[in-house]
Amino acid sequence: MSIAPSSSGTMKPSRGRPLLPIIIAIVCAFAILALLYTETITFLSPTSIFKIKSCSRKHTVIKSNDKTAENNVDESLLDDRFEFDPEECNVANGKWVFNRSIKPFYSDRSCPYLDRQVSCVKNGRLDSDYRHWEWQPEDCTLPRFNQELALKKLRNKRLLFVGDSLQRGQWQSLVCMVESIIPEDKKSMKPGRSHSVFKAKEYNATIEFYWAPFLVESNSDERIIGDPKQRILKVDSVSKHAKHWLGVDILVFNTYVWWMSGLRIKSLWGSFSNGEEGYEELDAPVAYRIGLKTWANWVDSTVNPNKTRVFFTTMSPTHTRSEDWNRKGGLKCFNETKPVMKKKHWGTGSDKRIMSVVNSVVGKMKVPITFLNITQISEYRIDAHSSIYTETGGRLLTKEERADPMHHADCIHWCLPGVPDTWNQIFLAHL
Repeated sequence: MSIAPSSSGTMKPSRGRPLLPIIIAIVCAFAILALLYTETITFLSPTSIFKIKSCSRKHTVIKSNDKTAENNVDESLLDDRFEFDPEECNVANGKWVFNRSIKPFYSDRSCPYLDRQVSCVKNGRLDSDYRHWEWQPEDCTLPRFNQELALKKLRNKRLLFVGDSLQRGQWQSLVCMVESIIPEDKKSMKPGRSHSVFKAKEYNATIEFYWAPFLVESNSDERIIGDPKQRILKVDSVSKHAKHWLGVDILVFNTYVWWMSGLRIKSLWGSFSNGEEGYEELDAPVAYRIGLKTWANWVDSTVNPNKTRVFFTTMSPTHTRSEDWNRKGGLKCFNETKPVMKKKHWGTGSDKRIMSVVNSVVGKMKVPITFLNITQISEYRIDAHSSIYTETGGRLLTKEERADPMHHADCIHWCLPGVPDTWNQIFLAHL
């Protein structure tokens, strides 16, 4: 059979027997089968010339040994999200999905390292749904937290959380998430007034917390001054704190809620010896910018990015105004049992002026800073605060105080286990 060129420059068969088309069809069929056979290998290969990042969740589910895999196949086929890539995925864009099968890695009774302030179940909270919500980014699949993987990533490293009581909550969350797989004689906790250290001895790893609620120095660092009017910040210095930040492999900073008293910030340059004679009162965003620049200058001048990785946890929202989520007559976050479902919900407890300052200051830094963007995902979680199931001044709330949630419900801190566990899930994904 001969094949001759057509007048248009294409090839067409002559009128001979159709033997060649049949052969071509058979060859193509085998080629397609070979392609289907090798597709999974090609797409999952780290050396693939296509360097495809968006491996769909359905590959993960079908490969899984999970007993529920077969039940999830149909759902997974509809899930075209790619695997988590910090450069590609906007973690803040997503939704909370209720999943009763999710079990926390710890409880406030099993983990001995939790403050009573965040031990809601131990303090009398009876509802449990708040512990079974899973954050689902819209664009990608967020890997489940893996205790052994977390410890392996921290092997021979010091991890230090620096900041306020919310940062301490994230630290306690991470310690409790990993400590249960470590034998008793292979772990230790050294609590301190300002600096606390958990050690996983087999991994030669430490997970530490350092108390510096403003990052810069203040007269409320060691002996906490309850009245914000009496607090004075030394906005041009971190040296007293920063000597404890040296030699650390992974630094995670935060500072927000202590700046948001609603008052102007008494800010001081130079020595505290001048006392109240030397300060100036500044609007919170102005003082915050000066203080954050002081921190940024220390990072840029001191941290070697080849040896130390630096994270910054964005502001943790407060939920003290129920009108923000259209609960008229509500008592702050008291008795809330479900997250806000309105997409992009943003309440008055997250100050966008502060977020703008952080973006501006960090954007000009020489040392790379990785944001743990927890603000939007936490904005929805009006149900997960410690509320009346907490302590104040070192004692549990009295029966009378619990009956007055408008004045005594804590809508700043989070129950543990709870939302900070998801922050650490995101943190581990970045590591």
